[in-house]
Amino acid sequence: MDVQTYMTGVGKAARSASRAMAVADTGAKNKALQAMADAIEHSAATLLRENARDVEAAKTKGLDAASVDRLTLTSKTIASMADGLRQIAALPDPIGEISGLKYRPSGIQVGQMRVPLGVIGIIYESRPNVTADAAGLCLKSGNAAILRGGSEALHSNQAIAACVQTGLKAAGLPETAVQVISTADRAAVGELITMQDYVDVIVPRGGKSLIERLMRESRIPMIKHLHGVCHVYIDDKADFDKALRIADNAKTQRLGTCNTMETLLVARDIAAKILPPLCKIYADKKIELRGDEAARALVSGMKAATEEDWHTEYLDAILSVRIVDGLDAAIDHIARYGSQHTDAIVTEDITRARRFLREVDSSSVMVNASTRFADGYEYGLGAEIGISTDKIHARGPVGLEGLTSLKYVVFGDGQIRG
Repeated sequence: MDVQTYMTGVGKAARSASRAMAVADTGAKNKALQAMADAIEHSAATLLRENARDVEAAKTKGLDAASVDRLTLTSKTIASMADGLRQIAALPDPIGEISGLKYRPSGIQVGQMRVPLGVIGIIYESRPNVTADAAGLCLKSGNAAILRGGSEALHSNQAIAACVQTGLKAAGLPETAVQVISTADRAAVGELITMQDYVDVIVPRGGKSLIERLMRESRIPMIKHLHGVCHVYIDDKADFDKALRIADNAKTQRLGTCNTMETLLVARDIAAKILPPLCKIYADKKIELRGDEAARALVSGMKAATEEDWHTEYLDAILSVRIVDGLDAAIDHIARYGSQHTDAIVTEDITRARRFLREVDSSSVMVNASTRFADGYEYGLGAEIGISTDKIHARGPVGLEGLTSLKYVVFGDGQIRG
């Protein structure tokens, strides 16, 4: 296969399909989404079989446990994919919505209309459920999508792609509105991120090395986050039981996700009370702890944290622990080491909670809740295309509105400018 020729063909087809998708009516888009969901459910056995091929190959190649976990489909995750598509179908269609209409002194009315971005290229690793989520969100927001999953999930992604095509065909929409790249050749990524004539936005979902490469090489704007160094700060005004539950869940509910806590900060005045029982929970769940000197003095067996640990997104059964002097020190630590992804405070002091919300510069900031809630599904977006820590265009979980833009619209009645 000549990758450049193949990718150019994909780009041209996507650009053509994007024009049709921009004017597709809501009923057709919803019909496609429902048909995709039905096809995924009916093809569950096929999806599990093809995914098993990918998982076996990944284990043979020595892929780490967290990556294998992200790669693996189950009956539950397949049902969640279908449910996510139906939730997207149930969401209001943002395209064509006009807001902010105001009369100007000239007599014209000026407002803004929500419109698709055009062609969205999505590059992701491991998680095959992204294929369904991305297809659904791009479709409902009136965009065409080019999806390039990781080589480790090639069979899974092609099986899901067949379900997507079934849905598009059932609704009479262009089958090229969602194209899943069929080659594992890495050169396809290099072509996709430089096809400025055909692609409007790149959305990377993957590890730090992938996103760093795309940041260096892409000629196309991106919606991205580099990594998720997420914090939970337990304030000395925290409710003890809430703090235990939240700090446990934020780390151990699932290890390999970008919204998993990687550093625990504890106020000095409460540390002696809460750290020993909390670290007993972590020990029982086989979490390796790396702490500063004060934390190690309270918990035996804790390893010494290095400067690098405070910067690290482990995506593994490892947690950094630091005792801080209070809210100001916690905010300072997050500003220095955080990745502007998701950070939480546990406190019963509303003034401190408001300060934390205002002063922590992250895409999601939480009070008395686990960082694991930083997710499009949990935020009511139906699904998400990814998390953005950028400050321009979209920030946080990116759902339908994040895949649209605004253009000004003007209504007049023959007015001319004098």
